[in-house]
Amino acid sequence: MNKIKVFVIDDSSVIRNIVTEILNQDELIEVVGEAKDPFEAREKIKQLNPDVLTLDVEMPKMDGITFLSNLMRLRPMPVVMLSTLTTHGADITLEALELGAVDFIAKPSFEDLLSTKDSFESVLLEKVKSAVAIDQKNYALAKASLKREGHTAIRFTGSKRANHLVAIGASTGGTEAIKQVLISMPSNAPGIVITQHIPKTFSERFANRLNACCEIQVQEAKHGQKIKSGNAYISPGDMHLTVAHKGGGLFCVLDDSPPVNRHKPSVDVLFYSLQEVADNVQAVLLTGMGQDGAKGMLCLKELGARTVIQDRQSSLIWGMPGSAHRLNAQCEEFDLTNIAGQLLKYAGLERTKMREVYLNGQ
Repeated sequence: MNKIKVFVIDDSSVIRNIVTEILNQDELIEVVGEAKDPFEAREKIKQLNPDVLTLDVEMPKMDGITFLSNLMRLRPMPVVMLSTLTTHGADITLEALELGAVDFIAKPSFEDLLSTKDSFESVLLEKVKSAVAIDQKNYALAKASLKREGHTAIRFTGSKRANHLVAIGASTGGTEAIKQVLISMPSNAPGIVITQHIPKTFSERFANRLNACCEIQVQEAKHGQKIKSGNAYISPGDMHLTVAHKGGGLFCVLDDSPPVNRHKPSVDVLFYSLQEVADNVQAVLLTGMGQDGAKGMLCLKELGARTVIQDRQSSLIWGMPGSAHRLNAQCEEFDLTNIAGQLLKYAGLERTKMREVYLNGQ
């Protein structure tokens, strides 16, 4: 079996050495080269033909975004960004994901390096191995299809039932997939709750970026906040998001309990919290690594929720949707370009019609 060839680009020799040491310890991976800046990297990448790049977000001479933009235009390949956990780092990283980077890793500070090295090591290995498995051709085709679809919100006459709720879970590739769903949502869309695996520093910036380009209002969820139509609520990066039903309304509840499926926030935690109102819920699993959300989705399906997964071809990584598929937890499966329209179509049905669609979906 051929080893995964990785090229490391970072202006810090300490980080380059740590990343190289971690990756070379794995028998499936070989670091074939490294560079301190994009200028040095360009010729080496041509010579060494790596399978995956790790790329520092902020570098001298040429920043990571400029280099990534050129790379995706001339030689598309899986790129995992190394990002600082700062507001500036978050904005640049989210821009990198828009440009085509497949994932990112929070780069530990020098002060935290010793205490966080083990967790950094496991995440780095996992994300590099996942990156090489991505079908870059299919992903490029899916993104091109989304661009052709345009960014106009879909016309919608409104939900026929009070408190109809859409719950979305995603991980790797999810920032772009969520964006593509939300930009199609009109101002009278059902309330939407979202769990995306993302650090705390990033979640508010992610919500703000979406709010700037969507017709609906997008915000980071706050504890006790009432869920309203025309609004989307994104879980903070360090808290589980759950939903409470009280006094005839639905409310966001933030939960500081331990990680589930190694994640906090966890999609399963969100989905399980919807059991009481399951027959008025559409649960959606978008692209992502792992299996978080699959069991919660199956539970909701058995209680009468309409459950939807993103299909393999339009997913960056078909881990979470694929796990749900293996459990037969989905009622339906759609290409990413069709998900928003299908959610709105179902939301506009009368209760009896919704039940018919659900039964046929089984």
